Amino acid sequence: MYSTALFVICFLIIEIYPMPVNNFKFLRHVDWLLLISILFLALFGLAAIYSVALGRGTNEFGNFQKQLMWLLVGLPVMVGISFIDYRLWRAVGWIGYGISLVLLILVLTPLGSVVNGARGWFNFGFMSFQPVELAKIFIIVVLSDICSRYSRTMYKIWHLVFMGAVVAVPILLVGIQPDFGSAMVLFFIWLIAFLLIVKNKWHVALVVGLILLTFLIAWFGILQPYQKDRVYSFLDPSRDPQGRGYNVRQSIIAVGAGKFYGRGLGFGSQSQLKFIPESQTDFIFSVIAEEIGFIGVLMVLLLYGFMFFRFYGIAINAPDDFGMFIAILTSALIFFHVFINVGMCIGLLPVTGISLPLISYGGSFLLTTLVMIGINLSVYRYGVAIRGK
Repeated sequence: MYSTALFVICFLIIEIYPMPVNNFKFLRHVDWLLLISILFLALFGLAAIYSVALGRGTNEFGNFQKQLMWLLVGLPVMVGISFIDYRLWRAVGWIGYGISLVLLILVLTPLGSVVNGARGWFNFGFMSFQPVELAKIFIIVVLSDICSRYSRTMYKIWHLVFMGAVVAVPILLVGIQPDFGSAMVLFFIWLIAFLLIVKNKWHVALVVGLILLTFLIAWFGILQPYQKDRVYSFLDPSRDPQGRGYNVRQSIIAVGAGKFYGRGLGFGSQSQLKFIPESQTDFIFSVIAEEIGFIGVLMVLLLYGFMFFRFYGIAINAPDDFGMFIAILTSALIFFHVFINVGMCIGLLPVTGISLPLISYGGSFLLTTLVMIGINLSVYRYGVAIRGK
């Protein structure tokens, strides 16, 4: 359903704004270096997912097959989106944002399925889909639209209120599920956009005060005991080593056990003997660290760093503010996922259930990431390559 919806959106864009027939001559204007880094990261993910499946028996390769299928679907979608003028996303951005809100409301009804304690999934039997992933795409689009239109007049308080309301509604809906990891991601995207365009220091002070107030309200009135336990276990994993602190302890052991060269794919004791929970999703970085070692971890982090470098180049060479903000906010979203996921795997941050982009198992997030990268490739194509830079 998710991929079908994206195909429909792309079809509508093409129908409303037909592309020139000679667009295919611009195949040479593809950011091949960015594509290579994406492909290598995806291959790291497939190798880690396959390795985990080895320790679970011959009937446990379903996740690997699904991830491979999503990758084979997502890559053509990404390439197809790169041929669409990124500025045309403004025509469907607010429509997609509205659809996302409707889906976030519907998932809270009995139509939604509960996974890991959060009612945030639509389950169709052969596949499942998280509407928050669709919301991430269109929140980046509409925030980029708002920032590009009003960045020079953001000293007006009502502009900031409007910008905050756009993100506050989906954050509230996601928090009700409750999926505080995804809510944090949406908030971080808004925070970066706000810091990029805010002009009044008193507005910054106001936002900081509201953030602190919201934290206090959430801690004393909203967060469930198990969510507070995650914070306590982060501050002191030894207080409950067999309970809340178990995940972090096993993850840290796996990271340390990999040493420099790793134990080899399929030979990690922590991952193969199922000591690492959620080893194909939340803690897949620990699997890579144990089985490929420091060399593998370094390669993964360098690939992410190179990806952010390419996003930076796209942003500074974008032909307009809309393209610049899309590149910056996309980079911010991916960076936040990487930073939080790696941080929680090595015990520096609380466990939040945030996936590692392009590597963790999960079709919805993989496709979301590839779609956002496709939009950035369009910014590169229409803003950098066509101008001969």
